[in-house]
Amino acid sequence: MDELDILKKDWKKQESSFQQIGEKEIYGMLHKGSSSIVKWVLIISILELLLWLSFAFFTADDQYLEKLKLYHLDTLMPIMTVISYGVILFFIFLFFKNYKTINATDNVKQLMQNILKTRKTVKYYVWYNLAMTALSFILVFIFQFMYDPNITKMVEKMSQNVNINIFYCIMLVIYAVIIALFVGLIWLFYRLLYGILMKRLQKNYNELKKIDY
Repeated sequence: MDELDILKKDWKKQESSFQQIGEKEIYGMLHKGSSSIVKWVLIISILELLLWLSFAFFTADDQYLEKLKLYHLDTLMPIMTVISYGVILFFIFLFFKNYKTINATDNVKQLMQNILKTRKTVKYYVWYNLAMTALSFILVFIFQFMYDPNITKMVEKMSQNVNINIFYCIMLVIYAVIIALFVGLIWLFYRLLYGILMKRLQKNYNELKKIDY
């Protein structure tokens, strides 16, 4: 945005008769910058999907499938995975649609509305992925606790030495901490990837408000 700041300073030095030209130039820079940001959101979301697909492909070995059968998740987890990828593809479609819409925008108010719409879509996308991550961990931990023979033996052994309710509380706290750590790491990942882009988009929006009002 350094070029925009320089342009605005030069614009303010001009006569009032040149104000309309200055506004058009500033709008053109904001429009181009916003379009580029939304394009990067689209590219990053596609790369992210490819990353998760690659990770799933290389980790879905026989041992993983046996674990799913052991935990009685061999039906539920694939269904959840397909649904999750379907929703992510839908968000990618929305990002593509937002990009095309912003490219075709030719007035300040419409561009501002499209920027707000894009920011809202990104926010929903991030929250969906965080919620699905947390839900997946919770389901795995619940079914692991119910069906893993090693944990069953540990519960029987611990119940002879300590209060079983205390043991359950300790396990619940451990699981909650693990889930919080993983979800927190993914949130930081999204904060780094999309947070910077959304701040730039918000800055463009604020500059457009100055033109519009």
